[in-house]
Amino acid sequence: MSRKQGAAGKGRGGRKPPAPPPVTMRAEPAPERPPLPLVIAVVLTAILEVLDITIVNVAIPHMLGAFGATADQITWVLTSYLVSGAVVMPLTGYLSTWLGRRRLLLTAITGFVLSSALCGMAWNLESMVIFRLAQGIFGAPLVPLSQAILLDAFPRERHGQALAIFGLGIMVAPVIGPALGGFLTEAYSWRMVFYINIPIGLFALLLAVGYLPRRAVHEIKTDWIGLGLLILAVGALQFVLDQGQMRDWFSSRLITAGAIVAAFSAVAFFLRGWNNPDNIIDLSLLKDRNFILGTLAITAFGMSLLGWMALMPLFSQRLLGYGPAEAGTLFIPRAVASAITLAITGGVLIRLFDARWLVGSGLVLTALGTMLMANFNLYVDYWGIATPGIIAGIGTGLFFVPLTALAFASIPNSKLDEAAGIYALMRGIGGSASIAVISWLYVQKSQIHWNELTAHITPFNHDLLPYLQQHGLGPYSPQAGPLVAYEVGRQAQMLAFNDLFWFIGIVTLAIIPLLFFTKRPEKVTLVPAH
Repeated sequence: MSRKQGAAGKGRGGRKPPAPPPVTMRAEPAPERPPLPLVIAVVLTAILEVLDITIVNVAIPHMLGAFGATADQITWVLTSYLVSGAVVMPLTGYLSTWLGRRRLLLTAITGFVLSSALCGMAWNLESMVIFRLAQGIFGAPLVPLSQAILLDAFPRERHGQALAIFGLGIMVAPVIGPALGGFLTEAYSWRMVFYINIPIGLFALLLAVGYLPRRAVHEIKTDWIGLGLLILAVGALQFVLDQGQMRDWFSSRLITAGAIVAAFSAVAFFLRGWNNPDNIIDLSLLKDRNFILGTLAITAFGMSLLGWMALMPLFSQRLLGYGPAEAGTLFIPRAVASAITLAITGGVLIRLFDARWLVGSGLVLTALGTMLMANFNLYVDYWGIATPGIIAGIGTGLFFVPLTALAFASIPNSKLDEAAGIYALMRGIGGSASIAVISWLYVQKSQIHWNELTAHITPFNHDLLPYLQQHGLGPYSPQAGPLVAYEVGRQAQMLAFNDLFWFIGIVTLAIIPLLFFTKRPEKVTLVPAH
């Protein structure tokens, strides 16, 4: 710059021009919330898949008579759905990349609705098993896709709200399933537990078509060997967990072979794919400490949720004489408590407290409610059963949202579909393993208590004769033996239930140490509402 230019630049009188006024930085407006119809669509799709696991259980005895099947054969109605769903669920990320998230979700909803209609029209056991296989295949991506879409649609600071909405479907639907299934079966027909999916699915499909955004489809290389190993590992494991109790576990060659196949396939899959960028599942997700610990926690929590759900129908119907519909209503107070707590936790608490403290508090309350059930007896009334369930339901509501937020805190949006698939798979495997363990322990504990109680049925027992006299019988009456055996059986089962409720509480508390190894999550900032 020349001197003239420099002088001219000073302005008149050699003074510098006035400085420009300071720029006021405006805060960025809060990101818009996703469209409400989109939220309703994805939550309904998640409810469809999860509800179908428990609602069908109530209809199984009616199918047994309709198809003329044995107790062993009818279990394939459940096994086929669980195995096919477990195989496809971890492939959600791969399928979403290959087909596109929108196309995959619309295909899954359509296939699930059609297969549900076919299940309702099934004419024999073979057709039902085939249609349930299809239902499991199409239903598997619904839960992980719903979670991924919600997390992607909401800004990260609103993930607590997104997970609360998602949790309402995932955690509450299985609890109300028995009540809804009992009502539909008794009032109409067992086929209605499948037909109920049609209007809900079509409504969700229409909303998804209109509001689900499109995403680019990418060309990817398919790892066929990894895909085959994954199918073998997950499919064999789910088969072993579902059929083990019916076939006396490792006394069966089929169960032993399935366990061997699952173990070797899983080891081969991990060894081959750990550092393989082209693996069918990105195993680098498991290097995220919070994700792997959160996944382990939700797997173990299957004992707390589904273990309790497996016991309550047996307890209320076998020992207390409740009908299916009345037994189903026992789940409603816990479901309501969970729903309210989920909403409060996702909307308020997760933004005020460390997520790890909320998860720990939820585990303590869930364990407390379950351990209180260990004091049940044969004369417990409705609210005596429901009140501990409410306490456990509050704990469940405190547990789910913070744990999922903790697990997905550092997962990038591009990996949400894949991570959600793994997370949902392990939640399902945890539930299946819990039901298998609880069923096995129930049989074992019942037999142990039966042996202990019958050892006291002797002529020298001073309580035996008054008990028989209350029923107008003597020690040598023909009806005395069956009456005593019946009562001893009831008491043995009651003691077994008490032991199992206590066991579930201990397992729930055992999850707490995992929290000490998680990273402290970033504090969620408050975002003003529009």
